[in-house]
Amino acid sequence: MAPHTEQLTRPAVQLRGLTRSFDGRTVLDGIDLDLPAGQFTALLGHSGSGKSTLLRAVAGLDHRVTGSGRLSAPERVSVVFQDSRLLPWRRVLDNVLLGLDGKDAERKGREALEEVGLKGRERAWPSELSGGEAQRAALARSLVREPELLLADEPFGALDALTRIKMHNLLRELWERHRPSVLLVTHDVDEAIVLADRVLERGRIGLDLTIDRDARARGEYRVRLLAALGVTEDVR
Repeated sequence: MAPHTEQLTRPAVQLRGLTRSFDGRTVLDGIDLDLPAGQFTALLGHSGSGKSTLLRAVAGLDHRVTGSGRLSAPERVSVVFQDSRLLPWRRVLDNVLLGLDGKDAERKGREALEEVGLKGRERAWPSELSGGEAQRAALARSLVREPELLLADEPFGALDALTRIKMHNLLRELWERHRPSVLLVTHDVDEAIVLADRVLERGRIGLDLTIDRDARARGEYRVRLLAALGVTEDVR
C-alpha cells in the first residue's frame, strides 16, 4: 500500500467503549470512535458535555476512564490549552524547548517560532507577549515536538474576534504543512466549520458531520450543527 494511502486509512485514535463518570454522573458513555491519521476533527458541544474530558483521556491525562474496549493513540502527542501555559520565569524560546534536549533542539525551536510568526521574539518574556502571541508560542511548543496527534482544547477561546481569525488561518496553514492528526475541542460552531474536515457533536457523538471543503456550504452546516445543539436561529 502506498504510504499516503496508508495514512488516510489507519486510525490515529481508536476508542472502544470509553466511559467516564463524575460523582455518579456519566459524561462519556461507551464511546466508539475512529479518527483517521492526518484528519482535522472538531469536537463540538455545550459546556459540561464531555469535550475536554474526552480530549484529556486521549492525551493520557485521565486514567479513570473505563470501558470494555480500548483507547489507542500515537506516541507523539502534543496538547494546546485555552491558556498558553507559558512559564513566566522562562523566555519564549526556553518555553518552547521545555523538556527537550539535544544539539538540534534550539534550531528546531527557532524554526518553530519562525513558522508561527514569532521570529525575533525568542528572548522575550511571556509577560511581554500579547494574547495572540502567547498562543503562537504555545503552538510552536507543540510543533517542535513533531506530533503525530495535536490536541487543542479551545485554544482561541480567550482571544478577541480579529485575533481568533488570524489564529484560525495560522492553525489551518500549519496543519496543511505538517499534517498531524488534529482533535480540536470547541463550543463555537463557526470555528468548527472553518477549521475542520469533520465535526463531532458532544460526548456521546450525537452527530458526525463531514465538512465539504470545496463547496463550503457553511450556512447548511451551521443550521445542522446548531440544531444538534438544540439551537434554532431566526433567519428573518
